[in-house]
Amino acid sequence: MSSAPAQALAGRRVVVTGGAGLIGSRLAAALQDVAADVTVIDAMVPEHGANRRNLDGLAVRLVERDLADGVADALEGAEVVFNLAGQRSHTDSMADPRTDLHHNCTAQLALLESGRESAPGATVLFASTRQIYGRVARIPADESTPIAPRDINGVHKAAAEQFHRLYHDVYGLRTLSLRLTNTYGPGMRIRDARQGFLGAWVGALTRGEAFAVWGGDQLRDLNHVDDVVDAFLLAAAEPRAVGGAFNLGGPPVSLRELAEALVHANGGGSYEVVPLPEEAKRIDIGDYAGDYTAFETLTGWRPRVALDSGLRQTLEYFRANRESYA
Repeated sequence: MSSAPAQALAGRRVVVTGGAGLIGSRLAAALQDVAADVTVIDAMVPEHGANRRNLDGLAVRLVERDLADGVADALEGAEVVFNLAGQRSHTDSMADPRTDLHHNCTAQLALLESGRESAPGATVLFASTRQIYGRVARIPADESTPIAPRDINGVHKAAAEQFHRLYHDVYGLRTLSLRLTNTYGPGMRIRDARQGFLGAWVGALTRGEAFAVWGGDQLRDLNHVDDVVDAFLLAAAEPRAVGGAFNLGGPPVSLRELAEALVHANGGGSYEVVPLPEEAKRIDIGDYAGDYTAFETLTGWRPRVALDSGLRQTLEYFRANRESYA
């Protein structure tokens, strides 16, 4: 998988944390295509998004380590650090907030300290999330939307984003954050909904099973992983992005409409709309779509992969490789 924006990083020393996951592995592939010197750091936590299959065929150095244990040696000489490591499950964060705190705060502080020690000139790009906004008053939501997360994961991700901003403001590290929305594509976790509801839906369809749609009327936006990879690469090459935090996003679609589109892309299948469980209702954010105007103005980025083609590509990949992800 090649990406034109990757050319700006040709031959450079790059580190990707969380690099065995969906976005990190696609970044590593794009960087390898332009002969970047790539190191992947991943704790390979079973409940998270890492999958060794995602790194098949990539000539990257893999450091299997928790960021909280210190990674100064792995960052030595890095020019760019794509920091994608973390825990994403909202329900898991509510059931086990201390583990979420470890992966999304303690580990992030440790990475920044390691960067200060051994890669003080590197650009560090943090994968933040739209979840930090919580319920928004209007959509699309821009970066002026108040930060008011509704779950533990959102609180910790907001804190991690602020750690990155602080290390820029106080220590001069070249940090920036991209606030991601629902990212999907080949390589995502499909065995359950820990890395997003769409992965669970795709997993069910590839097993020939029906899937459950909670609620159905909530609006969400999605980005294909290739568009997200391009966003990170464009941000890494844009000096004016340093110190900022930017939304990604796409056209809103209801969960019911998304389920119909997925079944159509699959050539069949079924789903059931069910009420939101109480534990999910308490932390549900309602409708959301991100306004990415600020990032588009700065870098020219906008989502290119249409939802129907992205869903078809994703389903085709998992039909061919399901055993590696099931």
